[in-house]
Amino acid sequence: MSQFHVCCLLLILGWTGRLSAQDTTSLVAPGAVLQKVSSRFKFTEGPAVNRKGEVFFTDQPNDQIWKYGTDGQLSLFMEKTGRANGLYFDKKGNLVSCSDEHNELWSITPGKKVTVLMSDYAGKKHNGPNDLWIDASGGIYFSDPYYQRDYWTRKSPELGAQMVYYLPKGQKQAIPLDTLQQPNGLVGTPDGKWLYVSDIRAGKIYRYRIAGKGKLADKTLFASNSTDGMTLDKAGNLYLAGNGVTVFNRDGQKLMNIPVPSRWVGNVCFGGKKRDILVITASESLYTLKMTARGVE
Repeated sequence: MSQFHVCCLLLILGWTGRLSAQDTTSLVAPGAVLQKVSSRFKFTEGPAVNRKGEVFFTDQPNDQIWKYGTDGQLSLFMEKTGRANGLYFDKKGNLVSCSDEHNELWSITPGKKVTVLMSDYAGKKHNGPNDLWIDASGGIYFSDPYYQRDYWTRKSPELGAQMVYYLPKGQKQAIPLDTLQQPNGLVGTPDGKWLYVSDIRAGKIYRYRIAGKGKLADKTLFASNSTDGMTLDKAGNLYLAGNGVTVFNRDGQKLMNIPVPSRWVGNVCFGGKKRDILVITASESLYTLKMTARGVE
């Protein structure tokens, strides 16, 4: 997420910690209060949940990955993460990261051993892998927008297009799938049928039919919403991070907005042993909200 989008948004004033009556739906646990876990970070991003329900997330400017445990405790998991941004766990419990210091995809074991899965496209550096989702075969869909980083020496992209890619399992070269103005958050459905992608610059969410490994078809406009990261619940509702957390049902109808007192919400996922804790990475802060909805596993 670029600092431009962060700085151009206003703080939400007058937040009391509770959802207003018109925003409350059956998705949120009765009487639930938005809980601030910590504001010790510089810019939080990329929450991903493991099989235990623990949520790992990044503080990209500080080059760190943190863990939010099912006991509600925070702990530092790793430093020198390659400037990790988006995260996702594979079936073996490895943490796969969009590490854009050198525009790579990394696989990080629980013991913190790093394997670089991908480092370039046809000899050129990617723009800056941002977010990812792993399918049942182990293939990786990822977005590759260009946000100029202050830790880069380059001042322009080597690749002209900002695209969504697919990296087949065990391969080093990604397959380009679609060009957007600035692709960002993405997530696929557990049955492997659909992929949702945010074009943050256009303010649009697109839905694609997954027509095979690394094949997208039937691109449709799902919603007009300026969105960073995203996640799904078991009912197929889509949770969009940005100006708070906005929830759409599977038909593209807006259900609610969860206000968050932060300049920008970078990403969101479900954690906890029952996957009923909405974990929200919001600029310098981490928040949680108890839900009746449950995230996909």
